[in-house]
Amino acid sequence: NISEETMQKVDTEVRRIIASQLHDLDQFRQEVAALAEFEHFDVYDLGGGPGHVAAYLHDRGAEVVGIDLSPEMIAQARAHFPEIRFETGSMTELRETGSLGGIVAFYSIIHIEREQQPAMFASWHEALRPGGYLLVAFHLGEQDRHLDALWDIPVELDFLFFTVDEIADRLTAAGFTVLERHERDPYPGIEAETRRGYLLAQA
Repeated sequence: NISEETMQKVDTEVRRIIASQLHDLDQFRQEVAALAEFEHFDVYDLGGGPGHVAAYLHDRGAEVVGIDLSPEMIAQARAHFPEIRFETGSMTELRETGSLGGIVAFYSIIHIEREQQPAMFASWHEALRPGGYLLVAFHLGEQDRHLDALWDIPVELDFLFFTVDEIADRLTAAGFTVLERHERDPYPGIEAETRRGYLLAQA
């Protein structure tokens, strides 16, 4: 069993991570505003976990749908944000065609094997309307990591690390136009000590 002390620690760490991600979304205010202007076009938050990114977008006027593979995460998201639509599903197999105004994927591609990514990005491009935005965030590095424990809880997790050029090249090959590239250091005392990469692209 997981102790109450450990659960409190997990809750604190998750809140810190959420705060840092929402701070980063503030750096893309113009693009978020543009997403909200795509009336009748949904914005997908892919691999969004407990729904904080979806809530951020919703609060700024976007017609957002949160997608996550984990039914437990979707249940949490629905409980916290009942006004938002959340669905269990895979980010690698979008079936929409030209119906999305935007896609946001914050640190979710780090769990997708490299050989799966070209087809995944192609499906994202196909799902977006012409001119739709993609905002993707990931960890920077050249060596992947495997974790057997996270916050004192036993896990089996693989984290893939990328370069900005690596992901940008895959997006370009899938038909996207990369508009902006950003890199930053981790926020001290809040995040794991890995650099972050962000790409803004357009279909």
